[in-house]
Amino acid sequence: MPPEAHILVAGASQGIGLGFVRALLQDPRPRRIVALYRNPDTAAALLALTDPRLLPIAADLTEEDSIAAALEQMGSPRDCLHWVINCVGVLHGVDGQGQPFQPEKSLRHINGAQLLHYFQTNSISGVLLAKHLTPWLRHPDPSLFATISAKVGSIGDNRLGGWYGYRASKAALNMLIKTVAIEYSRVSPRTIVTVLHPGTTDTRLSQPFQGGVSPEKLFSIERTVTQLLAVLEGLTLADSGEFFSWDGTKLPW
Repeated sequence: MPPEAHILVAGASQGIGLGFVRALLQDPRPRRIVALYRNPDTAAALLALTDPRLLPIAADLTEEDSIAAALEQMGSPRDCLHWVINCVGVLHGVDGQGQPFQPEKSLRHINGAQLLHYFQTNSISGVLLAKHLTPWLRHPDPSLFATISAKVGSIGDNRLGGWYGYRASKAALNMLIKTVAIEYSRVSPRTIVTVLHPGTTDTRLSQPFQGGVSPEKLFSIERTVTQLLAVLEGLTLADSGEFFSWDGTKLPW
């Protein structure tokens, strides 16, 4: 990360995204941190932060008009961005129609509305963000576009099955961001594009599924963020388009 860096964190209201914001506020290098969040009702902890370098902006990343409106509040692409960290994702909760959902254990649990919700949130939001932020990353300085994915989105690593929508939407995210990396190599050649697996982190997203996770493999948010920042700090342009785990090892697509 360069001195005086301008950074954007998407999905910043809670979990790993909020952890990134807090960690970056402890670092003297960022000059401005834009924190995108979708729902003010769940963003109280973010909105309570008072650092003058922090600019929280409400945005629904599944809607292009909402992304465009958020960017207008950021100013002009001339202000540039050095780092973008996209932490948007969903595993369980309530869908757009107000229906509760959980990851599917078998084919009989699949329904189209739930699949669509997974893809809208986990896949489409990331590539729309990359589309609209291209002018902000295309400058002479080195820059970074990183997206949180999940190891269960690796097709080559899928040995247990289940979780159809989450797996497929993360696999789609991986393909979309891999393709972004190829295009950015031409249109924004100083930008590193990467996908990250954070490990199982003690967040609201993972809480219903922590029972089978051994304590040493369940990371605090602070540990996850520290590990991922170390990975990001060590990346070079040669790493663009790769899928990395929290410990810096490459994962199969």
